[in-house]
Amino acid sequence: MSFSSPGFIFAFMPVFFACYYVLPSAWRNGWLMLASLAFYSIDGGLATWVLIASIVVNYGIGLLIEGRSSRAQAALLLVIGIVLNLIPLLYYKYWNFLISSANDVRGLAGIGGSFSLADIALPAGISFFTFQGLSYIIDIYRRECRSARTIVDFGMYHTLFPQLVAGPIVRYREVERTIINRPVAMDDVEQGILRFCIGLAKKIIIADSMGIVADSVFHLAPGQLTMTAAWVGALAYTLQIFFDFSGYSDMAIGLGKALGFRFPENFNQPYRSLSITEFWRRWHMTLSRWFRDYVYIPLGGNREGHGRTYFNLVVVFFLCGLWHGAAYTFILWGLYHGALLVAERARGGALMARLPPVVSWALTLLLVIVGWVLFRAATLGQAVAFLKAMAGFGSPDAMFDLAIVLSPDKLLFFAIGWIIALWPAGYVLRMPGVVTLGDGPTRLLRQVGTLALFVYSAALVATNGFNPFIYFRF
Repeated sequence: MSFSSPGFIFAFMPVFFACYYVLPSAWRNGWLMLASLAFYSIDGGLATWVLIASIVVNYGIGLLIEGRSSRAQAALLLVIGIVLNLIPLLYYKYWNFLISSANDVRGLAGIGGSFSLADIALPAGISFFTFQGLSYIIDIYRRECRSARTIVDFGMYHTLFPQLVAGPIVRYREVERTIINRPVAMDDVEQGILRFCIGLAKKIIIADSMGIVADSVFHLAPGQLTMTAAWVGALAYTLQIFFDFSGYSDMAIGLGKALGFRFPENFNQPYRSLSITEFWRRWHMTLSRWFRDYVYIPLGGNREGHGRTYFNLVVVFFLCGLWHGAAYTFILWGLYHGALLVAERARGGALMARLPPVVSWALTLLLVIVGWVLFRAATLGQAVAFLKAMAGFGSPDAMFDLAIVLSPDKLLFFAIGWIIALWPAGYVLRMPGVVTLGDGPTRLLRQVGTLALFVYSAALVATNGFNPFIYFRF
């Protein structure tokens, strides 16, 4: 179920919260877990059993690790837990990719025949709840948190519907105290609802509008790609993925706040970054920290010389690209960002720092946009054709009618999107504390403005339907 669907907004959410607030505190974790499983099962169907198995396995492994005084035994249990978490992810998300890759190798080697692909449906959010389960057992092993008191407490955390399908990736130790005791203040409920509405507006008004533009361009045949068309498509997708994912994060954080949780922020105006290193400190921050703490630092981080640091960065971003999707384009996108970070670590960062800020910003944004073309393209061939067109080696611009994809309303949202993404002042969509209420006229203005955004977003959903969030695929 999508947060932007009428079923969630007008049925699931009001019924859930009405029950949640009237139930005694001792029953809320159980209700939240059952409601979250129901939320997942509406679209997940039988794949819900993968999530339930993940609850049982990680809760049990966590108890066993905590109960072992021998570090060797705890380490063995941790390895078992990691393997058990990764097996479903590897099967559901990567099995067919491995088969396709094997077929590609056979073709290059001139070997006839091919392996058959399996009919596998990807469970929504499996990458997110797998990483969440891994962080839980690893943190227990590191003694950075205790295991959950009951399987209901852990199951509630692991299935928590606001962040279940697309993050932010919330670690158990970040919400450990509020799992047991989370009084809900009315100001928190109000701020949470307002932030949810802002996230909905970012998704429906800007992201979905830009998605129509981007899809129109990315569906063009290579022979139809002009320089203007390619740049319009790339810039539109750059806005779409930011407002789509940051909108989801806002909605998740808002729902969490209304429940009494404090989820970590996930975005901090990434398109204002002055380097790729800074970009990854601002974009999908919970994923960046996850890879830093559970992959990069255990590999040695930057403690073992420049060569090892560069190797670790490439490994991390190879895995980051693969985490986003089982396709060569995602792997190339990850390696591309890894290479950029290595270049910055080598000498590029010092050179960027000496440039005027506006130049380093423009160069960073250009590099990010090129990366998004790799991320969005369906094939490596399409990515190459797109980048060639952006560089001026496409069809003549006379072949592209800009008005076909950029109608007046889309052009307006295009301009608004870039203003919001780049404006340096504290504005209503900027985190953190987007909806700090204040008193009097300021509070009323925020409430009325947010209500207007919600009404307009709901009207667009009713008229145009809704599109799934981009990160539902991951």
